Order: sequence, then C-alpha cells, then structure tokens
Amino acid sequence: MFMGDHPDLITFFAHNKNQLVQEWENAIMIYHGDPFKGNIRENGEALLDVILKMHTISKEELLTVIERIAIDISEQRVMADINIGDFVYNVNIGRTILYSYLSRTGLTWSELQKSINDINFCFDKFLYFAVSHFSEAKNKIIEEKTLFIDSTHQDRLTLLGQMTSSFIHEFRNPLTSVQGFIQLLKADYPNMRYLDIISSELDQLNFRISQFLLLSKKELIGKEKVYFKLNNLIDEVLNFLYPSILDGKVKILNHLNGDFTLNGYADEIRQVFINIIFNAIDVLNHHEAENPTIGIKSTLEDHSMIKISISNNGPVIPAELHKTIFEPFFTTKKLGTGLGLFVCKEIIEKHKGKLTCDSSDDITTFSIYLPVASRDDKQETQ
Repeated sequence: MFMGDHPDLITFFAHNKNQLVQEWENAIMIYHGDPFKGNIRENGEALLDVILKMHTISKEELLTVIERIAIDISEQRVMADINIGDFVYNVNIGRTILYSYLSRTGLTWSELQKSINDINFCFDKFLYFAVSHFSEAKNKIIEEKTLFIDSTHQDRLTLLGQMTSSFIHEFRNPLTSVQGFIQLLKADYPNMRYLDIISSELDQLNFRISQFLLLSKKELIGKEKVYFKLNNLIDEVLNFLYPSILDGKVKILNHLNGDFTLNGYADEIRQVFINIIFNAIDVLNHHEAENPTIGIKSTLEDHSMIKISISNNGPVIPAELHKTIFEPFFTTKKLGTGLGLFVCKEIIEKHKGKLTCDSSDDITTFSIYLPVASRDDKQETQ
C-alpha cells in the first residue's frame, strides 16, 4: 500500500500538510464570483487525507471514499458554473506540488516509484469520478432547460393554435355565406361578369383557411376515411387550379399510370396536391422560367405503395433546404405563412406515407408515397 514501506513519508507529509495545501491554494485559479471559494482549502485537505490514509483501507473502500469526495466537489463546481478545464488544471497543480515534496525526502527514484504510482492512482480516479459527475450534472441541467423551453414553446403554440382555430372558424362562417350567394347570383345572372373570378378567389381563400384548420387538427373530429380514385382526385385539383395554370401559361404533362385506389381523407390529400402544384405554378411565374412546365407522374412501388411525382423546371432548391422547407413557419415568400409544406408532410405521414424533395439545376421534384388500397378494399370504393 501507499508509503507502507516508508512510514517516514507519511510523517513527512503529515508534518508538511498545511504548507503543502497552502502552496496548492496559492497556485490554483480562483474566480472572485465562485460561491465555494471558501471550500477550496477544505477540499484540498480532504483529497490529501485520502492519499495519506490509503494504506489503512482496502482498494474498494478507497475508491468509495474518492468517489464520494469527487462527487461533492464536482457538485460545487457545477453550481459555481466554472469551466471543467480550469477544474482539471487546479487538481493537477496539487499533483505537481506533491511530486515536488517527494523530491525533498531524499529517497531514490526507485524508492519513490510506488508512492508516485499510488498518487497518480488517487488523482486519476478522483478526476474520473469528478469529471464524469460534472458532465452528467451539466447535461441534466441542459436537458431540463431544453425541456422547459420546449414546454413553454409548446404551450404558446397550443394557445396560438386554439386562438387561430377559433378565429378561422368565425371567419369561415361568413365566407361560406358569401360563396353561397355567389352561386345564387350565378344562377340568377349567368352572364354577370367577374363572378367566376370572385368564386375562384374565394375558393383560394377557403383553401388557405383549410390549411390552418388542418394544422389545428380540429377538422378530424367526426371525419371518416373513404376510398377514392387517385386519377379523379388529381383531375379535380387541375380543374380547380386551371385559372392559375392558364394565367401562368404553364404546361401540364400528366402521366398517370393505372387508376389506383387510395383509402384516407380525400379532402386532405386533395389539399396536398393543390398546395404542391400551386407552389410550382407560383415559382414558375415569379422566376419567369422558359417553357414553364409541371409534370405529374404516378408509378407503383413494391406492389403496395404508389409514388406520385410532381416536378417543375423552376430554379433549384439548395440541398441544405431539402428538409428545412418542411419545417413549420419556414418560407422564402415575402407573404408566405411557411405552413403549406409542413401541413402537407403532416397529412401524408398521417396517411402512413412520406413526402420528399429532390432538386437539380434542371428539375425540382416533390415525391409523395402513399399506400394503395388492397383488392378487397377496391370493391368498396365510393
């Protein structure tokens, strides 16, 4: 055990203990704002006492004592919010001072070797326990702060969602009435100018409102999944967006293979197609692409998933944004909400599918993967 062969060493260090600790205290880095700077001398004495008494206890007991001291001191260092590097530096200063005192004993290197090994063992174990606990405590603090921030942010989002949903429902009621009166005017005055334009604009406004309602998820109450044909749904979307397609002089290349049946919320899937195609039209218009073109293609993958690709020949989307564009409130548009693609991704994932983006200099493609209804299901198609 430590100094067992040289009891005079123990007497030597015990006699010089106060001076040794004082030199250690004078040499370390101390911050004036440290609330535990008054404990520094006490901590140094505790570690030195362990080294001096290690020959009287077993290795297991020694490690237990060292770990307890290390945890107590590291707790102080965590609360003092100091740099862990400074702490390690201060501990090793004590090790160096111990070495310097060993050189004053007059013993040979071979006689001191075991004592040096024992000192290193105690200091290394102390640092291991202290730094490990320090890191765990710091990580716990970070996790708690992150959890608090996330919780606070989630509470605000929940409140915002409730306010938005309530407001939009109130807004949608008069909008529905206006749309009804437009239909009546069309019936009574079929040749009246601008009614089609007004109706189309109201549909677009209703579409934007539906995005917020889907985000609040309150529209799901009472809704049931239905079976529907993919091709019919896309035709409806293209008819709905026809004024925008015509206005932007966009060419639509429609290559739908087969007539697949899907099962889900048809109005939500329709919302996804409208949003992605309308975004493509908007991008092509704003960047004045040559021969603006949107391609729509469907293919069967693995006999269970249908892949619908919606491509445009607009500007490239940088690779680092391929995932960011699906995050809430991310938008490159001056008047955009940043909810469109986020809502689309939420809808597709809710239908057990996925939504991806791939972009190059020539073409940008949004790919939608959705499960195909089984053969038995197809017989029930509505």
